Parts: sequence; structure tokens; C-alpha cells
Amino acid sequence: MNGRAVRYFIGHILRWEAILMAPALIIAMVDRSWGAVNGFLITMLLLLVVSSLLLFIGQKGDHSMQAREGFVIVGLSWVLLSLIGALPFTLSGQIPRYVDAVFETASGFTTTGASILTNIEGLCRGLLFWRSFTHWIGGMGVLVFVMAIIPLSKGSGESMHLLRAESPGPDVGKVSPTMRKTTRALYAIYIALTLITFLLLVLGGDPAFDSFCNAVGAAGTGGFSIKNAGIGAYSHYSQTVLSFAMMLFGVNFSVYYLILTRQARRGLMDEELHWYLGIILATLVVLVINTRSLFPSLGEGIHHVFFTICSIITTTGYSTVDFNLWPELSKWILVLLMFMGASAGSTGGGMKVSRILILIKSLGNQIATMLRPRSVHIVRLNKKMVEDSTVRSVHVFSLAYFFILAISALIVSFDNFDGVTTLTSVIACISNIGPGLNMVGPMGNYAAFSDLSKIVLSLDMLFGRLEIFPMLLLFSPAAWRNNG
Repeated sequence: MNGRAVRYFIGHILRWEAILMAPALIIAMVDRSWGAVNGFLITMLLLLVVSSLLLFIGQKGDHSMQAREGFVIVGLSWVLLSLIGALPFTLSGQIPRYVDAVFETASGFTTTGASILTNIEGLCRGLLFWRSFTHWIGGMGVLVFVMAIIPLSKGSGESMHLLRAESPGPDVGKVSPTMRKTTRALYAIYIALTLITFLLLVLGGDPAFDSFCNAVGAAGTGGFSIKNAGIGAYSHYSQTVLSFAMMLFGVNFSVYYLILTRQARRGLMDEELHWYLGIILATLVVLVINTRSLFPSLGEGIHHVFFTICSIITTTGYSTVDFNLWPELSKWILVLLMFMGASAGSTGGGMKVSRILILIKSLGNQIATMLRPRSVHIVRLNKKMVEDSTVRSVHVFSLAYFFILAISALIVSFDNFDGVTTLTSVIACISNIGPGLNMVGPMGNYAAFSDLSKIVLSLDMLFGRLEIFPMLLLFSPAAWRNNG
């Protein structure tokens, strides 16, 4: 383990967390929310001191890294971001219990949207802003953001280790010749889509503050609302804007890059994109029919069902209605969408559509091989062969995903809530969705869970957002051994 490189990179990340708190501090100062102001100032000072020490210790010497350092840097950075980013909530006294504040902050950075708050509007605007802004920071990735601004490494190979550890999907590649150009291109698209969403919401008459918080929540597919009534507090126009925004942010950003670089045909022919949009359309038809009696008109039903599907498949977690009251078929279709999630290379969570496709095709190949043992079958995606190493990683990821889900559900079951609440709370956290069913439905929250369960669910959020392996390596003694 190259400890110097780990300290150097984490120092940069923590310094940027302090910088990114500045807008929330300014809002708190304008509103004269002095408790929040003190909380932000103390936390920012702590971040600047710790980051300066880490950079001073790690600035000289070799900063080269391999995959091991990349995974450890990403995993440890996200844990520290959550632990320190929670301090303003506790120091301000607005979320007095630190475990609750960590849960809320981890939920924000991982774009989960699960909350322990029973009165969201009780928070001051500075903390509401920070709570929502963590979605946007975590949506594309903290390391991706920093790499887009400053060159953290000499070669693109080192940056690739960080990008692969943080970016969602079974495989990560460059969309432009260098990693810095790749990260800048991705963030340019991310910022542009966020601004468009924000402007459309403002044009619809929503307050600028509300529009910003809702736009960054949709962009990061996070789901924190600043209203107790959720997105149901806004107009049908705003809900429609957010529906399409969530759907667009669930698309692989490489598709947008190809469209912008005059390779639209190649981007629009993406197989994962076709399946993603096809699943949305198919579930829309089924759920509209299944929930028809719950809405006063067909148009009203289509509106709310489409919003809910876009929210769940992209793992955003916004809600306009209580889908807890829907028929069992509709509810369990939504649970399946929770597992699947959005596209690889998007800001969405879940297992990703591409992984599901690879698993299905691998199963088909295995059945074909059993029928014809001497035949050779290859998994293809977009008419290209998927490397055996990628197929194996998908299988291992899926095994680890369900193993962690099962262990977490067993631990959370000590709280003695009903089985649906227990299971869907874990699914909602590891898939970075937020709302589950029953007690943790769209109109519920996680306040009643024990501290142990909140810690487990917070870890599940990090496991889900970082796609398991960076977090697993933090618990491996081999990952921390010196290179010698």
C-alpha cells in the first residue's frame, strides 16, 4: 500500500468538501441561522486543518498507485466525507444525535434519499441546502469532480483506477483521449442537464431555492425533498419536469457524449438504452392498468405512475403519491425495479440494466451449453463481445450484493419490524433508492430504527453507491499492507 498516495488524494478530497460547504454557510448567514453557521464554520475549519496536514505529509515522494490504492482511496474518502459532512447537523443542534446525522449525510452523498427526519421543514435553509447539495456532489462522484478540476496524477492510468472504483457499472472506459478530458466532459454534461432542469422548474413558477434543491436531487438521483409533503407539494408541471429529468439522468452519460460529438446513431443504438426505455414503457402500461381504480382519471394515473416509475428505476426516491397503497402486483414490480436500477455510467443506483442483461445472457448461454456441450457461446452487448473478466466480475458482484443484502436484513431484523419493512429497507439502502414499503414507504422514514440498524443501513448505502468492492477492501487486512 502506498500510504503517501492515499494521504495525498484524501487530503484533496477533504479540502474540497470544505469548499463545497461554502454556499450552505452563506445561506445560513443570510438567514441568520447562527447555530448552522457555527456548525459549518467549525466543520470547515476541521476539514481545512486535517486536509492540510494530510497534504503536507503526503505531498513529497511517490504518488503512484495501482488498483488497490484506487479502491482504498475511494472507499475511505466516501466514509470520511459522510462522517465529517454530518457534523454541521449535529453541531447546529438540528439533528442532535450524531448517528442520525451520519445516516442522513451518508444517504445524501450516496444519493439514497432515506431519511430519519420526521419534520423536514424544521431544518434551516442552510442545512436543507447542504442536505440536497450532497446529492449533486455524490451523483457523478466526488473523485470525478476533483479530477475534472485539478490534475491529481501524472498519468491517465492512475486516474483510471480512481474512476473505475467510483463510477457505476460493470466496466468503465474513457470517452475522450485522456482521463481529465473524460471527467470534464462528463461533468459538463452533468452541469448542463442540471441547469436545464433548474431553469424549467423556475419557469414553472417554483421558488429558486426549491427549484435548485429539487433539480440537484433529480440530477444526482437522490430524492431528498425540502417539503414534508415531498414532490406532491408542487404542481403537475414541476412533477412532469422532474419525471423526465430523472429518466434522462438514468441514461449512460456516454450516450450524451456520443450525441454531442456527432455520433448520435452510435449513441442511440445503445442496447442498454433500448432496454432501459423499454422497461419504463412496459411497466408504465402494466402499472397504469393495475392502479386504474385509484385515480380519478386515466391522465392522472399515467402522470403519477410515470413519475413513480422514473423515480424508482433511477433510484431517485421522489414521490408524489403513496405507492404503499397500490395493489400488490404494482408494489412488487417496483421492488424489482429497485433491484435493477438505471443504466451503467448514469447517476442512478441499483445493479444496473447492463449487469442484468449480462446475467440473463450468461444464463441463456449456460442453458445452451448444457444442451450442446461442445458448442461455444459468447456474451455480447451492443454486438460486441463482453470480456470474460467482465462477465466474471458481474457474477461476483451479484453474489456479493445478495450476500450483503441477506446479512444486513438479518441484523436489521433484530429491531423486530415486519418482514416487508425489514427487507425493503435494506433493498432501498443498498440500491440507493430511499423509500421502501410499509414503515419505510414514501410517506414514512427510518427514525424508528435502532442505532445498530442505522449504522448497518448507512454502510449498505456506501456499499451500494461504490458498488461493493471499494468498501469490502477497507475491511481486508491485505489491502493495508505496505509495498515493502
